[in-house]
Amino acid sequence: MRVVSLVPSVTETLLEWGIEPIACTRFCEQPSLRHVGGTKDPDIASIATLAPDVVIVDREENRREDATKLIERGLRVVDLHVTSLDTAVSETNRLASIVGVDRRCSVSLDRRPLRACAFVPIWRRPWMTINAMTYGASLLESIGVGISHPGSSAAYPEVSGDELSRLGADAGVDVVLLPTEPYAFAERHVSEIAEATGIADVRIIDGRDLFWWGVRTEVARQRLAKQLDDLLG
Repeated sequence: MRVVSLVPSVTETLLEWGIEPIACTRFCEQPSLRHVGGTKDPDIASIATLAPDVVIVDREENRREDATKLIERGLRVVDLHVTSLDTAVSETNRLASIVGVDRRCSVSLDRRPLRACAFVPIWRRPWMTINAMTYGASLLESIGVGISHPGSSAAYPEVSGDELSRLGADAGVDVVLLPTEPYAFAERHVSEIAEATGIADVRIIDGRDLFWWGVRTEVARQRLAKQLDDLLG
């Protein structure tokens, strides 16, 4: 099957299953595969020229207007939607059926009691975070870490400077978790966010483990749990 993947975690999952996409995005971390733009700016014309059997997109990762343009080109587009651990399992299994592989995704059903509250920025200038109805928040909650976010219905709300400054004192946040993607947070950002929030405990975590679902889900969950066990004691 000729598959174009516009979702980094889908590309990783397909390759693990032995299926090599004919193209993917530049964010899929697969330099040997053909790239057709990014997750938010795919090269529609190039994708159409490849005549894929299916193009895989994800509602949280890609833009609806790009999916519509692909459909208007006569391409079959499968729109996945992952917002929690449960939907990660069901959508990964749906993906397996679409590409015709006999694989099943499973995640440990054990859930730890909440023992800490974290602030998880995903962008800088403007600062943005995740709300509770996202895959990353669901994964953290399963290992005992709740998240703090503005009272917004947006999945990825902006956070004002005033809201940042109140996190430590008013929101009861124990730790700031800086994922390495989608924004490439690194050690140089630790002091900046610590000063902005008043929270001294700031840790870098692998953004792929927090946000990439699929074959990575369970092992990523275990890695993050171990990292946070070391942090929280």
